[in-house]
Amino acid sequence: MEPRNNTEISEFLLLGFSEEPELQTFIFGLFLSMYLITVCGNLLIILATISDSHLHTPMYFFLSNLSSVDICLTSTTVPKMLVNIQTQSQVITYAGCITQMFFFLLFIVLDDFLLTIMAYDRYVAICHPLHYTVIMHPWLCVLLLLASWTLSALYSLLNSLMMLQLSFCTHTQIFHFFCEFNQMVHLACSDTFINDIVMYLGAILLAGGPFTGILYSYCKIVSSIRKISSAQGKYKAFSTCASHLSVVSLFYCTSLGVYLSAANNKNSHSTAIASVMYTVVTPMLNPFIYSLRNKDIKRALRRLTENESIIE
Repeated sequence: MEPRNNTEISEFLLLGFSEEPELQTFIFGLFLSMYLITVCGNLLIILATISDSHLHTPMYFFLSNLSSVDICLTSTTVPKMLVNIQTQSQVITYAGCITQMFFFLLFIVLDDFLLTIMAYDRYVAICHPLHYTVIMHPWLCVLLLLASWTLSALYSLLNSLMMLQLSFCTHTQIFHFFCEFNQMVHLACSDTFINDIVMYLGAILLAGGPFTGILYSYCKIVSSIRKISSAQGKYKAFSTCASHLSVVSLFYCTSLGVYLSAANNKNSHSTAIASVMYTVVTPMLNPFIYSLRNKDIKRALRRLTENESIIE
């Protein structure tokens, strides 16, 4: 089959989780519920950190940005899937697919960077508490955030521009609920060697690098906690990073599970189901993890709800 130039491709088909009509209503209701919980939960975290002056610290500054990115990440994929189910269509335009891929890569890499920065913040707070306010200066926090956005945007833009150079055959079925980068590359009829190199280098540098930084930070944190004499002091120190550690574990474990699944099932609905864990479930659970294990967030949310009831 002769490949066509990529400009002639007008649309892709997102096959999603199942093509059985009787399951579509269940899938629609499930993902609509998870999406609304994700948006509302993360919005509450953002409003709580903004409204409470006690939370105007680097830790909660990055937490509110993480919540914003989680909303954007979920909004990149789920609404289009819900529209397709509602209209009984699997179609996404070529331009829409490239755009969705760009924003998905942007927010997933940004999520990774923010988790790394938050690990560094906890490292400074526990290992260098006396110098915390000096090291974690507001300007440094802003610079770290800008650097994360810049690197994420450049990586996403590079991959999107390289994707535009590929040619596709008439086989344009994507076994996913969104335009997943790896599957799109494997759909191409032209040579994808450079794309694969960039993809693997990006995984090593932009995933492996931050993960190494997180591991280093927590090795230092554990070492510092072990030196604390009192059990109460150890518990207090560990509790300050327990929520973040839970989110990091959930994010990396589910991501690793997806790519191990993808290695064995490149054209299977099982990869799409596994991807739900880090694209939908993890952003949905993050607000619960931080609010349930954090007294400051609980207090801020309580004040926020009380203020809303007074206004009403």
